[in-house]
Amino acid sequence: MPKSWTTSATLHLVLEPGPRRSGLEGALRAAIRDGRLTAGTRLPSTRALAQDLGLARGTVVEAFAQLQAEGYLDSRRGAGTWVAAVAAPTATAAPARATERPPRFSWHPGLPDLTEFPHAAWTSALRRGLREAPAASLGYGDPRGRRELREALAGYLARARGSVADPELIVVTAGFSHGLALLARALRARGVTRIAMEDPCLTEHREIATAAGLHVAPIAVDGRGARTERLAATGAGAALLAPAHQFPLGTVLHPERRAAAVAWARATGAVLIEDDYDAELRYDRQPVGALQALDPDHVVYAGTASKTLAPGLRLGWLLLPRPLLGPVCALRADGHVPATEQIAFAGLLRSGAFERHVRRMRGRYRARRDRLVAMLAASAPAIEPVGISAGLRVLLELPRDGESGAELARRGRERSIELFPVAPYHHDGRATRDGVVAGYAALPAHAFDAGLAALGDLLARP
Repeated sequence: MPKSWTTSATLHLVLEPGPRRSGLEGALRAAIRDGRLTAGTRLPSTRALAQDLGLARGTVVEAFAQLQAEGYLDSRRGAGTWVAAVAAPTATAAPARATERPPRFSWHPGLPDLTEFPHAAWTSALRRGLREAPAASLGYGDPRGRRELREALAGYLARARGSVADPELIVVTAGFSHGLALLARALRARGVTRIAMEDPCLTEHREIATAAGLHVAPIAVDGRGARTERLAATGAGAALLAPAHQFPLGTVLHPERRAAAVAWARATGAVLIEDDYDAELRYDRQPVGALQALDPDHVVYAGTASKTLAPGLRLGWLLLPRPLLGPVCALRADGHVPATEQIAFAGLLRSGAFERHVRRMRGRYRARRDRLVAMLAASAPAIEPVGISAGLRVLLELPRDGESGAELARRGRERSIELFPVAPYHHDGRATRDGVVAGYAALPAHAFDAGLAALGDLLARP
């Protein structure tokens, strides 16, 4: 029977019975041929491997020398031994997968300019936080998230968003979608069967609610935001709203409708979920205050760093009414934000570096928006920009007698320009205001001029 050995370098080898040197040579050849040891993989030293396998070091040295002569291994004095680049037979190599080239110009509506991420401030905050954090803080910790981050978030939300923020009621999540999934499951466990959502809204939000067992009831959106006076007719026990900046229409929820939503929640015991995803990025006036401040007992405030910093951080937060804290925390086993991200973000908030970054990016994104609007006026005056007062994107509403948003997006793909038709964001897939959503923040700064020119050419010449 073969004997299996595992080295301290996690190198798993199966040695056939017989002479030790030939057994080691055969095990290494097999590992290289079947792709378990790929080109460039560094092997343990002969001394370490001999000790782990219980072999004489000379046996390992001779096996390495033989495999090097055969072309399987390569080595250099003082640099170690590694798998050679030409070791694997080409006949057994897996065929290369055909990959679709990404578009040259992506106008993704949910991405900030990732090249503007504050690397220096983030690294400084992480280093300082790791120096100060006790070793125990890198364990599993509080299911709500690290205390220093929750305290920093509470201060920021009270200061910048006008929220009634108690750090004891904040739960750090792996982005907004994760937070919404936790809420949907907690609400379903409490007996809620229907949730009202704006129409249009992000498709992913509807899918998350449906996956949790909730039926989605659409609420129409007009120039004054969601028609919250219709909430009572939905029979819903919860509603998801974006009061400060609706997606994708960009409207702000009118004060009367904000009051109507809160009154409905109080009268029925329902829960309002406030999606406050990019309210800091407002250009025409001060950001609209959080709806949560009107009734912290009935409104869940949900925020994220995806639009202000980067979605890859997977940083979000829920500011909960107290009765929901326990049920949401009980579901936290399905995902946690790494301690390092929490440590760095807490430092960024405490030092003021986060707010300085937001102010800087607000000015840069506003300049991009202004240039996009000017380009439309010059190249495609029949297209109306909608929802330009805040955020990272604009809805380009197309003339009713012209091509559809889907057709424009198709033409864009032919020119390596990525645009997003608005129709799929509607519950029935049909847009009352047809067009495409274009995110003016997604392109890196060095590509924005070329991307804007390409978009202008696409819109001007059908």
